[in-house]
Amino acid sequence: MQLPCALSFLVDEASDMPGADSFLAELGARLLADGLPLAGGSLTQAPPHPIIARRSWLWRADAGTVIQALGIGTAGTTGAEHAKADRDWLAGLGMVVMEEDAAGHGHDRAAIRWAATRPLDASELELLRAVARFAVAPLAVIAGRATLAALLETYLGRRSAAQVLAGRLRRETGETIRAALLYADLRGFTALSETAKPKEVIAALDAWFDRIGGAVHAFGGEVLKFIGDGVLAIFPIGERSSGAACDAALRAVAAARAGMNHLDKSRAEQGLPPLPFGTALHVGEMLWGNIGTADRLDFTAIGPAVNLVSRLEGLCRPLGRTVLLSGAIAAETTQPLVPLGEHRLRGIAAPCAVFALRE
Repeated sequence: MQLPCALSFLVDEASDMPGADSFLAELGARLLADGLPLAGGSLTQAPPHPIIARRSWLWRADAGTVIQALGIGTAGTTGAEHAKADRDWLAGLGMVVMEEDAAGHGHDRAAIRWAATRPLDASELELLRAVARFAVAPLAVIAGRATLAALLETYLGRRSAAQVLAGRLRRETGETIRAALLYADLRGFTALSETAKPKEVIAALDAWFDRIGGAVHAFGGEVLKFIGDGVLAIFPIGERSSGAACDAALRAVAAARAGMNHLDKSRAEQGLPPLPFGTALHVGEMLWGNIGTADRLDFTAIGPAVNLVSRLEGLCRPLGRTVLLSGAIAAETTQPLVPLGEHRLRGIAAPCAVFALRE
């Protein structure tokens, strides 16, 4: 007995789909090939993600592709409201013929809905019910891959996560990349942690990391490390020019400063102290790869450029500046800067030309 086209796809091919969007598009096409008069469909999953609570993919039969992928924030929207939004969208295409078929459990749980151009007969409805049952296994595989990618990106960052997913799980020489580097650090954090309650300290850290990390990501950079109350981030060169990467880093610094100014005003209204910080920018090469023991690794960056940017940030307090730039990055930007002369940095042999932003 020959399986319907949609069921054959779910048994033999669906687990190899790269994502839920391509899964839904192909499944819808196979159901059309089986003669079902579908107008559209939706697939909703609840991925393990620090920001996204549910993700929906919406497919239109006339276009043949998934036209939207919605990342839904955690606050204020319930599962029932998500389901209603999906049904309302499908109702705009045709008759909703299957309200919801849930497959799987926990993060693997998925809701599949369909809309048709006419009422379906008993055999067509039975096929959709069979599709929901057969979809459990491939959707679990697809959800598992998405979960792994989301977890690695959350803890390692997008660039490092891609390397780990590609199978780089051994200590290696690594690769040398060129990037604009940003190192930022809170000042007086030790005193704050000694005097404030633990919850207040964590809240302050999270607020700080939101501002600096959010600014880095907004301008195409990537946070490599949270080091205590410090942040090491890069703006890789290659996808864009050296000058463009350095300008992106400078724009990220400007955005972070604006965010921290707003945060300090809010903290002042609550009777809390400000959160002063220092930031340094440099551009150079670094070695990027696995470091650690044979069975416990850390994907990180090392090299003279990383050492220099962290030491340069240490000059922010004695020089009375929030942002300092090395001579290497100053040579890559047309932004007006204030030269502060050459300075010796601890552990760095050659003196470093130091510049500051005009206040």
